[in-house]
Amino acid sequence: MSRLVVVSNRVSVPDRKDRGAQGGLAVAMHAALKRNSGVWFGWSGEVSEHPGAAAFRDVEGFTIATIDLTPDDYDEYYNGYANRSLWPLFHNRMGHTAYDRLYDRGYFRVNARFAHAMAPHIRRDDLIWVHDYHLIACAEELRRMGSSHRIGFFLHIPFPPADLLLTLSSHETLVRGLFAYDLLGFQTEADLRSFRDYVVNEAGGVLHEDGRLEAFGRTIRAGAFPIGLDLDEFRALASSREAGRQESRMRRSLAGRKMAIGVDRLDYTKGLENRFLAFEQLLAHYPEHHGNLLLLQIAPPSRGEVPEYETMRADIEHVCGRINGRFADVDWVPIRYVNRGYPRRSLGGLFRAAHVGLVTPLKDGMNLVAKEFAAAQTEEDPGVLVLSRFAGAARELDGAVVVNPYDPAVLMDAMQRALNMSLEERRERFASMDAALRRNTVADWRDRFVAALRDTPRTRLSEG
Repeated sequence: MSRLVVVSNRVSVPDRKDRGAQGGLAVAMHAALKRNSGVWFGWSGEVSEHPGAAAFRDVEGFTIATIDLTPDDYDEYYNGYANRSLWPLFHNRMGHTAYDRLYDRGYFRVNARFAHAMAPHIRRDDLIWVHDYHLIACAEELRRMGSSHRIGFFLHIPFPPADLLLTLSSHETLVRGLFAYDLLGFQTEADLRSFRDYVVNEAGGVLHEDGRLEAFGRTIRAGAFPIGLDLDEFRALASSREAGRQESRMRRSLAGRKMAIGVDRLDYTKGLENRFLAFEQLLAHYPEHHGNLLLLQIAPPSRGEVPEYETMRADIEHVCGRINGRFADVDWVPIRYVNRGYPRRSLGGLFRAAHVGLVTPLKDGMNLVAKEFAAAQTEEDPGVLVLSRFAGAARELDGAVVVNPYDPAVLMDAMQRALNMSLEERRERFASMDAALRRNTVADWRDRFVAALRDTPRTRLSEG
Protein backbone atom coordinates (compact mmCIF):
# COMPACT_ATOMS: atom_id res chain seq x y z
CA MET A 1 0.00 0.00 0.00
CA SER A 2 1.42 3.38 -1.01
CA ARG A 3 1.91 6.07 1.60
CA LEU A 4 -0.34 9.12 1.80
CA VAL A 5 1.54 12.44 1.86
CA VAL A 6 -0.65 15.33 3.01
CA VAL A 7 0.61 18.85 2.27
CA SER A 8 -0.93 21.97 3.79
CA ASN A 9 0.08 25.40 4.97
CA ARG A 10 -0.08 24.31 8.61
CA VAL A 11 0.22 20.91 10.23
CA SER A 12 -2.11 19.57 12.91
CA VAL A 13 -0.24 17.67 15.64
CA PRO A 14 -2.25 14.95 17.44
CA ASP A 15 -3.23 15.89 21.00
CA ARG A 16 -3.34 12.79 23.15
CA LYS A 17 -4.73 14.69 26.13
CA ASP A 18 -7.62 16.33 24.32
CA ARG A 19 -8.70 14.79 21.03
CA GLY A 20 -11.79 16.99 21.17
CA ALA A 21 -9.68 20.11 20.91
CA GLN A 22 -8.90 19.20 17.32
CA GLY A 23 -11.24 19.67 14.39
CA GLY A 24 -12.78 16.77 12.54
CA LEU A 25 -10.58 17.40 9.50
CA ALA A 26 -7.42 16.92 11.53
CA VAL A 27 -8.76 13.74 13.12
CA ALA A 28 -9.73 12.36 9.69
CA MET A 29 -6.31 13.14 8.25
CA HIS A 30 -4.57 11.57 11.24
CA ALA A 31 -6.55 8.35 10.78
CA ALA A 32 -5.66 8.11 7.08
CA LEU A 33 -2.00 8.90 7.74
CA LYS A 34 -1.75 6.25 10.45
CA ARG A 35 -3.36 3.68 8.18
CA ASN A 36 -0.79 4.37 5.47
CA SER A 37 2.26 5.26 7.63
CA GLY A 38 2.02 8.62 5.94
CA VAL A 39 3.60 12.04 6.16
CA TRP A 40 2.00 15.43 6.86
CA PHE A 41 4.11 18.23 5.45
CA GLY A 42 3.66 21.95 6.13
CA TRP A 43 4.85 25.18 7.67
CA SER A 44 6.05 24.93 11.27
CA GLY A 45 4.44 28.24 12.24
CA GLU A 46 7.94 29.63 12.93
CA VAL A 47 9.58 32.58 11.18
CA SER A 48 13.36 32.52 10.92
CA GLU A 49 15.99 34.61 9.18
CA HIS A 50 17.85 31.45 8.26
CA PRO A 51 15.43 28.52 7.95
CA GLY A 52 17.06 25.13 7.61
CA ALA A 53 15.96 21.92 5.95
CA ALA A 54 12.68 20.20 6.76
CA ALA A 55 12.43 18.86 10.31
CA PHE A 56 10.88 15.41 10.81
CA ARG A 57 9.31 13.74 13.82
CA ASP A 58 7.21 10.64 14.30
CA VAL A 59 3.86 11.00 16.07
CA GLU A 60 1.34 8.24 16.73
CA GLY A 61 2.05 6.14 13.66
CA PHE A 62 2.86 8.77 11.06
CA THR A 63 5.45 11.46 10.36
CA ILE A 64 5.19 15.25 10.60
CA ALA A 65 7.59 17.27 8.43
CA THR A 66 7.82 21.05 8.75
CA ILE A 67 9.77 23.98 7.34
CA ASP A 68 10.17 27.51 8.68
CA LEU A 69 9.43 30.67 6.71
CA THR A 70 11.61 33.73 6.39
CA PRO A 71 10.17 37.14 7.36
CA ASP A 72 9.83 37.98 3.65
CA ASP A 73 8.06 34.66 3.02
CA TYR A 74 5.62 35.38 5.83
CA ASP A 75 4.87 38.89 4.62
CA GLU A 76 4.63 38.15 0.89
CA TYR A 77 3.33 34.58 0.71
CA TYR A 78 1.16 34.26 3.83
CA ASN A 79 -0.02 37.71 4.86
CA GLY A 80 0.29 38.99 1.31
CA TYR A 81 -0.80 36.83 -1.61
CA ALA A 82 -2.64 34.13 0.36
CA ASN A 83 -4.54 36.33 2.82
CA ARG A 84 -4.70 39.72 1.12
CA SER A 85 -5.11 38.59 -2.49
CA LEU A 86 -6.52 35.07 -2.85
CA TRP A 87 -8.65 34.91 0.31
CA PRO A 88 -10.75 38.05 -0.36
CA LEU A 89 -10.96 37.49 -4.11
CA PHE A 90 -12.06 33.86 -3.77
CA HIS A 91 -14.77 35.06 -1.36
CA ASN A 92 -16.01 37.72 -3.85
CA ARG A 93 -14.61 40.61 -1.75
CA MET A 94 -12.82 42.61 -4.42
CA GLY A 95 -12.79 45.73 -2.26
CA HIS A 96 -10.42 43.95 0.13
CA THR A 97 -8.22 42.37 -2.55
CA ALA A 98 -4.60 43.52 -2.80
CA TYR A 99 -2.93 43.52 -6.21
CA ASP A 100 0.83 43.51 -5.64
CA ARG A 101 3.49 41.84 -7.79
CA LEU A 102 5.73 41.47 -4.76
CA TYR A 103 3.07 39.26 -3.19
CA ASP A 104 2.83 37.24 -6.42
CA ARG A 105 6.55 36.54 -6.47
CA GLY A 106 6.60 35.60 -2.78
CA TYR A 107 3.73 33.16 -3.22
CA PHE A 108 5.28 31.22 -6.09
CA ARG A 109 8.69 31.30 -4.41
CA VAL A 110 7.35 29.71 -1.23
CA ASN A 111 5.31 27.14 -3.17
CA ALA A 112 8.55 26.15 -4.90
CA ARG A 113 10.31 25.93 -1.53
CA PHE A 114 7.64 23.54 -0.26
CA ALA A 115 8.13 21.34 -3.32
CA HIS A 116 11.94 21.30 -3.07
CA ALA A 117 11.84 20.55 0.65
CA MET A 118 9.45 17.64 0.08
CA ALA A 119 10.92 16.11 -3.04
CA PRO A 120 13.90 14.24 -1.51
CA HIS A 121 11.58 12.50 0.96
CA ILE A 122 8.83 11.34 -1.41
CA ARG A 123 8.84 7.68 -2.38
CA ARG A 124 8.02 6.47 -5.85
CA ASP A 125 4.56 5.11 -5.03
CA ASP A 126 3.45 7.87 -2.64
CA LEU A 127 0.03 9.44 -3.10
CA ILE A 128 0.23 13.22 -2.58
CA TRP A 129 -2.75 15.29 -1.39
CA VAL A 130 -2.26 19.07 -1.31
CA HIS A 131 -4.74 21.25 0.56
CA ASP A 132 -6.07 24.72 -0.03
CA TYR A 133 -5.33 28.06 -1.60
CA HIS A 134 -1.94 28.58 0.02
CA LEU A 135 -0.31 25.88 -2.12
CA ILE A 136 -1.97 25.96 -5.54
CA ALA A 137 1.42 26.15 -7.31
CA CYS A 138 3.12 23.34 -5.38
CA ALA A 139 2.44 20.50 -7.83
CA GLU A 140 3.70 22.42 -10.84
CA GLU A 141 7.13 22.72 -9.24
CA LEU A 142 7.11 19.02 -8.38
CA ARG A 143 6.37 18.24 -12.03
CA ARG A 144 9.27 20.44 -13.13
CA MET A 145 11.47 18.31 -10.89
CA GLY A 146 10.31 15.15 -12.63
CA SER A 147 7.52 13.94 -10.34
CA SER A 148 5.10 11.48 -11.92
CA HIS A 149 3.22 10.86 -8.67
CA ARG A 150 -0.54 10.94 -8.43
CA ILE A 151 -1.13 14.38 -6.92
CA GLY A 152 -4.52 15.65 -5.79
CA PHE A 153 -5.63 19.08 -4.66
CA PHE A 154 -8.61 20.09 -2.54
CA LEU A 155 -9.79 23.69 -2.30
CA HIS A 156 -11.47 24.31 1.05
CA ILE A 157 -12.68 27.81 0.12
CA PRO A 158 -14.91 28.84 -2.81
CA PHE A 159 -13.59 29.12 -6.35
CA PRO A 160 -14.44 32.56 -7.79
CA PRO A 161 -16.37 33.36 -10.96
CA ALA A 162 -14.13 33.84 -13.97
CA ASP A 163 -14.74 37.59 -14.14
CA LEU A 164 -13.35 38.01 -10.63
CA LEU A 165 -10.39 35.70 -11.14
CA LEU A 166 -9.42 37.66 -14.26
CA THR A 167 -8.70 40.71 -12.10
CA LEU A 168 -5.56 38.93 -10.83
CA SER A 169 -2.64 39.44 -13.18
CA SER A 170 -1.45 35.94 -12.21
CA HIS A 171 -4.79 34.25 -12.97
CA GLU A 172 -3.47 32.14 -15.85
CA THR A 173 -0.41 31.09 -13.85
CA LEU A 174 -2.66 29.96 -11.01
CA VAL A 175 -4.96 27.90 -13.19
CA ARG A 176 -2.06 26.41 -15.10
CA GLY A 177 -0.69 25.37 -11.72
CA LEU A 178 -3.95 23.58 -10.96
CA PHE A 179 -3.52 21.60 -14.17
CA ALA A 180 -0.34 20.11 -12.74
CA TYR A 181 -2.56 18.04 -10.43
CA ASP A 182 -4.29 14.84 -11.47
CA LEU A 183 -7.46 15.38 -9.43
CA LEU A 184 -9.03 18.61 -8.21
CA GLY A 185 -11.66 18.67 -5.50
CA PHE A 186 -14.09 21.53 -4.83
CA GLN A 187 -16.65 21.97 -2.07
CA THR A 188 -19.69 22.43 -4.31
CA GLU A 189 -20.93 21.96 -7.84
CA ALA A 190 -21.11 25.76 -8.13
CA ASP A 191 -17.36 26.02 -7.47
CA LEU A 192 -16.72 23.29 -10.02
CA ARG A 193 -18.83 25.17 -12.58
CA SER A 194 -16.84 28.36 -11.97
CA PHE A 195 -13.59 26.50 -12.56
CA ARG A 196 -14.90 24.83 -15.72
CA ASP A 197 -16.17 28.17 -17.00
CA TYR A 198 -12.70 29.69 -16.71
CA VAL A 199 -11.02 26.69 -18.33
CA VAL A 200 -13.37 26.53 -21.31
CA ASN A 201 -14.04 30.22 -21.92
CA GLU A 202 -10.78 31.88 -20.83
CA ALA A 203 -8.08 29.22 -21.15
CA GLY A 204 -9.43 27.75 -24.39
CA GLY A 205 -9.73 24.34 -22.75
CA VAL A 206 -12.08 21.44 -23.40
CA LEU A 207 -14.66 19.83 -21.12
CA HIS A 208 -14.94 16.19 -22.14
CA GLU A 209 -18.19 14.23 -21.89
CA ASP A 210 -16.82 12.20 -18.96
CA GLY A 211 -16.08 15.40 -17.00
CA ARG A 212 -12.34 15.49 -17.61
CA LEU A 213 -10.83 18.88 -18.41
CA GLU A 214 -8.10 19.50 -20.95
CA ALA A 215 -5.93 22.62 -21.07
CA PHE A 216 -2.29 23.71 -20.91
CA GLY A 217 -1.25 20.41 -22.51
CA ARG A 218 -2.72 18.24 -19.75
CA THR A 219 -5.96 16.41 -19.03
CA ILE A 220 -7.17 16.21 -15.44
CA ARG A 221 -10.20 15.16 -13.40
CA ALA A 222 -12.17 17.62 -11.27
CA GLY A 223 -15.20 17.07 -9.08
CA ALA A 224 -17.24 18.29 -6.14
CA PHE A 225 -16.30 16.61 -2.85
CA PRO A 226 -18.28 18.40 -0.09
CA ILE A 227 -16.51 18.01 3.23
CA GLY A 228 -18.43 16.42 6.09
CA LEU A 229 -18.36 16.33 9.87
CA ASP A 230 -17.22 13.60 12.23
CA LEU A 231 -20.80 13.26 13.48
CA ASP A 232 -20.27 10.67 16.21
CA GLU A 233 -17.23 12.48 17.56
CA PHE A 234 -18.94 15.87 17.74
CA ARG A 235 -22.08 14.45 19.31
CA ALA A 236 -19.91 12.78 21.95
CA LEU A 237 -18.29 16.16 22.62
CA ALA A 238 -21.70 17.88 22.85
CA SER A 239 -22.84 15.20 25.33
CA SER A 240 -19.68 15.33 27.45
CA ARG A 241 -19.53 16.46 31.06
CA GLU A 242 -17.72 19.66 30.09
CA ALA A 243 -20.40 20.47 27.50
CA GLY A 244 -23.11 19.78 30.07
CA ARG A 245 -21.49 22.17 32.53
CA GLN A 246 -21.24 24.86 29.86
CA GLU A 247 -24.87 24.37 28.85
CA SER A 248 -26.06 24.56 32.46
CA ARG A 249 -23.98 27.66 33.09
CA MET A 250 -25.41 29.32 30.00
CA ARG A 251 -29.00 28.46 30.87
CA ARG A 252 -28.56 29.89 34.36
CA SER A 253 -27.20 33.08 32.83
CA LEU A 254 -30.13 33.27 30.41
CA ALA A 255 -32.60 33.08 33.29
CA GLY A 256 -35.43 31.97 31.03
CA ARG A 257 -34.50 34.17 28.07
CA LYS A 258 -34.05 32.85 24.55
CA MET A 259 -30.64 32.96 22.89
CA ALA A 260 -29.36 33.14 19.34
CA ILE A 261 -25.72 32.19 18.84
CA GLY A 262 -23.07 32.90 16.23
CA VAL A 263 -19.59 31.37 16.25
CA ASP A 264 -17.28 32.77 13.59
CA ARG A 265 -13.65 33.65 13.18
CA LEU A 266 -13.46 37.46 13.03
CA ASP A 267 -13.40 37.87 9.26
CA TYR A 268 -15.09 40.18 6.78
CA THR A 269 -16.49 37.17 4.89
CA LYS A 270 -18.63 36.07 7.86
CA GLY A 271 -21.27 38.79 7.58
CA LEU A 272 -21.12 39.83 11.25
CA GLU A 273 -22.06 43.47 10.68
CA ASN A 274 -25.08 42.47 8.58
CA ARG A 275 -26.06 39.98 11.29
CA PHE A 276 -25.91 42.66 13.99
CA LEU A 277 -27.93 45.08 11.85
CA ALA A 278 -30.58 42.39 11.30
CA PHE A 279 -30.70 41.75 15.06
CA GLU A 280 -31.12 45.48 15.61
CA GLN A 281 -34.09 45.49 13.21
CA LEU A 282 -35.56 42.49 15.04
CA LEU A 283 -35.47 44.37 18.34
CA ALA A 284 -36.87 47.51 16.73
CA HIS A 285 -39.79 45.74 15.02
CA TYR A 286 -40.62 43.21 17.73
CA PRO A 287 -40.41 44.86 21.16
CA GLU A 288 -41.56 41.62 22.83
CA HIS A 289 -37.94 40.49 22.54
CA HIS A 290 -36.70 43.32 24.75
CA GLY A 291 -35.30 41.73 27.87
CA ASN A 292 -36.24 38.26 26.59
CA LEU A 293 -33.70 37.55 23.86
CA LEU A 294 -29.97 37.91 23.49
CA LEU A 295 -27.41 37.26 20.78
CA LEU A 296 -24.19 35.57 21.87
CA GLN A 297 -21.55 36.24 19.24
CA ILE A 298 -18.24 34.42 19.69
CA ALA A 299 -15.66 35.88 17.30
CA PRO A 300 -12.01 35.05 18.01
CA PRO A 301 -9.67 37.48 16.20
CA SER A 302 -7.57 36.37 13.25
CA ARG A 303 -4.95 37.84 10.93
CA GLY A 304 -4.41 40.86 13.15
CA GLU A 305 -1.38 41.85 11.07
CA VAL A 306 -3.55 42.39 8.00
CA PRO A 307 -4.78 46.04 8.07
CA GLU A 308 -8.24 45.25 6.68
CA TYR A 309 -8.97 43.07 9.70
CA GLU A 310 -8.20 45.79 12.21
CA THR A 311 -10.52 48.19 10.38
CA MET A 312 -13.27 45.55 10.23
CA ARG A 313 -12.91 44.76 13.92
CA ALA A 314 -13.29 48.43 14.86
CA ASP A 315 -16.38 48.77 12.65
CA ILE A 316 -18.06 45.70 14.17
CA GLU A 317 -17.31 46.81 17.71
CA HIS A 318 -18.82 50.21 16.93
CA VAL A 319 -22.03 48.65 15.58
CA CYS A 320 -22.29 46.29 18.55
CA GLY A 321 -21.77 49.11 21.04
CA ARG A 322 -24.34 51.31 19.33
CA ILE A 323 -27.00 48.57 19.37
CA ASN A 324 -26.35 47.74 23.01
CA GLY A 325 -26.46 51.41 23.90
CA ARG A 326 -29.79 51.76 22.10
CA PHE A 327 -31.62 48.79 23.61
CA ALA A 328 -29.86 47.64 26.80
CA ASP A 329 -31.48 47.83 30.21
CA VAL A 330 -29.90 47.62 33.65
CA ASP A 331 -30.43 43.85 33.77
CA TRP A 332 -30.15 42.95 30.09
CA VAL A 333 -27.67 43.55 27.25
CA PRO A 334 -28.94 42.35 23.87
CA ILE A 335 -25.57 41.40 22.32
CA ARG A 336 -22.84 39.56 24.20
CA TYR A 337 -19.79 39.96 21.97
CA VAL A 338 -16.84 37.73 22.93
CA ASN A 339 -13.46 37.98 21.20
CA ARG A 340 -11.96 34.65 22.17
CA GLY A 341 -12.26 31.04 21.16
CA TYR A 342 -13.79 28.16 23.10
CA PRO A 343 -13.00 24.43 23.05
CA ARG A 344 -15.29 22.39 20.83
CA ARG A 345 -16.77 20.65 23.90
CA SER A 346 -17.82 24.01 25.32
CA LEU A 347 -19.27 25.05 21.97
CA GLY A 348 -21.36 21.89 21.89
CA GLY A 349 -22.93 22.89 25.21
CA LEU A 350 -23.52 26.47 24.06
CA PHE A 351 -25.16 25.23 20.85
CA ARG A 352 -27.56 23.10 22.88
CA ALA A 353 -28.50 26.07 25.05
CA ALA A 354 -29.36 28.17 21.98
CA HIS A 355 -32.77 28.47 20.37
CA VAL A 356 -31.32 29.74 17.10
CA GLY A 357 -27.95 29.23 15.39
CA LEU A 358 -26.88 32.03 13.05
CA VAL A 359 -24.45 31.00 10.32
CA THR A 360 -24.72 33.83 7.81
CA PRO A 361 -21.45 34.27 5.89
CA LEU A 362 -21.46 36.42 2.79
CA LYS A 363 -19.53 33.61 1.09
CA ASP A 364 -18.09 30.35 2.41
CA GLY A 365 -16.71 27.15 1.00
CA MET A 366 -18.64 24.85 3.34
CA ASN A 367 -18.82 26.19 6.93
CA LEU A 368 -18.56 23.31 9.37
CA VAL A 369 -19.95 25.45 12.21
CA ALA A 370 -23.35 25.06 10.54
CA LYS A 371 -22.97 21.30 10.63
CA GLU A 372 -21.71 21.35 14.21
CA PHE A 373 -24.70 23.41 15.37
CA ALA A 374 -27.06 20.94 13.69
CA ALA A 375 -25.16 17.95 15.12
CA ALA A 376 -25.24 19.33 18.67
CA GLN A 377 -29.05 19.57 18.81
CA THR A 378 -31.25 17.00 20.52
CA GLU A 379 -34.24 15.37 18.91
CA GLU A 380 -36.44 16.27 21.89
CA ASP A 381 -36.00 20.06 21.68
CA PRO A 382 -33.80 21.11 18.75
CA GLY A 383 -32.74 24.64 17.95
CA VAL A 384 -33.21 26.17 14.50
CA LEU A 385 -30.34 26.81 12.11
CA VAL A 386 -30.52 30.03 10.09
CA LEU A 387 -28.04 29.54 7.27
CA SER A 388 -26.68 31.69 4.46
CA ARG A 389 -27.50 30.45 0.99
CA PHE A 390 -23.91 31.37 0.06
CA ALA A 391 -22.37 28.77 2.39
CA GLY A 392 -21.66 25.39 0.86
CA ALA A 393 -23.50 23.74 3.76
CA ALA A 394 -26.80 25.20 2.49
CA ARG A 395 -26.69 22.68 -0.37
CA GLU A 396 -26.84 19.79 2.10
CA LEU A 397 -28.70 21.04 5.17
CA ASP A 398 -32.16 21.47 3.71
CA GLY A 399 -33.64 21.55 7.22
CA ALA A 400 -32.08 24.96 7.82
CA VAL A 401 -33.89 28.25 7.27
CA VAL A 402 -31.86 29.45 4.28
CA VAL A 403 -31.45 33.22 3.86
CA ASN A 404 -29.80 35.95 1.84
CA PRO A 405 -27.32 37.41 4.37
CA TYR A 406 -26.89 40.64 2.43
CA ASP A 407 -30.42 41.81 3.27
CA PRO A 408 -30.85 42.56 7.01
CA ALA A 409 -34.66 42.63 6.65
CA VAL A 410 -34.70 39.11 5.20
CA LEU A 411 -32.39 37.93 7.96
CA MET A 412 -34.62 39.61 10.55
CA ASP A 413 -37.66 37.76 9.21
CA ALA A 414 -35.78 34.46 9.35
CA MET A 415 -34.80 35.04 12.99
CA GLN A 416 -38.39 35.89 13.92
CA ARG A 417 -39.62 32.77 12.15
CA ALA A 418 -37.03 30.61 13.91
CA LEU A 419 -37.85 32.03 17.34
CA ASN A 420 -41.54 31.25 16.89
CA MET A 421 -41.24 27.91 15.12
CA SER A 422 -43.34 25.05 16.46
CA LEU A 423 -41.70 22.07 18.10
CA GLU A 424 -43.11 19.79 15.41
CA GLU A 425 -41.48 21.78 12.60
CA ARG A 426 -38.20 22.05 14.50
CA ARG A 427 -38.11 18.28 14.90
CA GLU A 428 -38.83 17.74 11.22
CA ARG A 429 -36.03 20.08 10.24
CA PHE A 430 -33.66 18.41 12.71
CA ALA A 431 -34.43 14.97 11.26
CA SER A 432 -33.69 16.20 7.74
CA MET A 433 -30.34 17.70 8.75
CA ASP A 434 -29.44 14.65 10.80
CA ALA A 435 -29.94 12.44 7.75
CA ALA A 436 -27.76 14.74 5.65
CA LEU A 437 -24.99 14.70 8.26
CA ARG A 438 -25.07 10.91 8.37
CA ARG A 439 -24.89 10.59 4.58
CA ASN A 440 -21.65 12.53 4.33
CA THR A 441 -19.14 12.38 7.20
CA VAL A 442 -15.59 13.69 7.09
CA ALA A 443 -14.36 10.10 6.79
CA ASP A 444 -16.65 9.56 3.78
CA TRP A 445 -15.24 12.73 2.19
CA ARG A 446 -11.64 11.68 2.83
CA ASP A 447 -12.14 8.14 1.54
CA ARG A 448 -13.98 9.30 -1.60
CA PHE A 449 -11.23 11.70 -2.53
CA VAL A 450 -8.35 9.31 -1.81
CA ALA A 451 -10.10 6.50 -3.71
CA ALA A 452 -10.66 8.79 -6.71
CA LEU A 453 -7.01 9.84 -6.63
CA ARG A 454 -5.83 6.23 -6.48
CA ASP A 455 -7.98 5.47 -9.53
CA THR A 456 -6.43 8.32 -11.51
CA PRO A 457 -3.79 7.26 -14.07
CA ARG A 458 -0.24 8.20 -13.17
CA THR A 459 1.17 11.29 -14.85
CA ARG A 460 3.56 10.61 -17.71
CA LEU A 461 6.83 12.52 -17.40
CA SER A 462 6.21 14.05 -20.82
CA GLU A 463 3.21 15.85 -19.31
CA GLY A 464 3.34 18.93 -17.03
